[in-house]
Amino acid sequence: MSSIDLSFTSAKSPKAGKILISDPFLDEDYFRRSVILLCNHDEEGSFGLVLNNYVDIDLHQLEATFPDIKARISIGGPVDTQNLFFIHTYSDLKDSLEIREGLFFGGRYDYLLEEIKKDPIIGATKARFFLGYSGWSKDQLKSEIKENSWIVAENISNGEIMRTTDDDLWKSFLSKQGKRFKTISNFPINPNDN
Repeated sequence: MSSIDLSFTSAKSPKAGKILISDPFLDEDYFRRSVILLCNHDEEGSFGLVLNNYVDIDLHQLEATFPDIKARISIGGPVDTQNLFFIHTYSDLKDSLEIREGLFFGGRYDYLLEEIKKDPIIGATKARFFLGYSGWSKDQLKSEIKENSWIVAENISNGEIMRTTDDDLWKSFLSKQGKRFKTISNFPINPNDN
């Protein structure tokens, strides 16, 4: 009889533009069943944004000058939660950092606002907003991956990253990582609920 491999291990290395998917039983408030876009990863450390931890508030409610595009906001992580961060697909937005081909972090907020005002319907699909971010010190993320707290995924498109309508993003993204992970994605949060 053959056994089924249900280990939560990843052979891929972290780097900017890849996705981190948390272990199904990771028991941390910010990172329980989280999906993180890794915005930077180098010898000094790493930072990223949690894609699936939404708050029930629209950006227009926080800032009246922002167009009412129903921009859903995520809690990007536990660091600097009083500040707003954003990713976008505007390739010519001044002072942006390209995370991966066609996807950018930050830049001039006033320029972003003007771009979105030109076409609010398209603008709603070209920018995502976050309160705070997730950060790791030197070698911390590598260590957490080695401990199987995260797997690294790279088969996620920019469109999937920008979409804010999937309320089960962790399961969706984990399922895309192959048969073993598809099985794991169906585990209950509490193993006793099985």
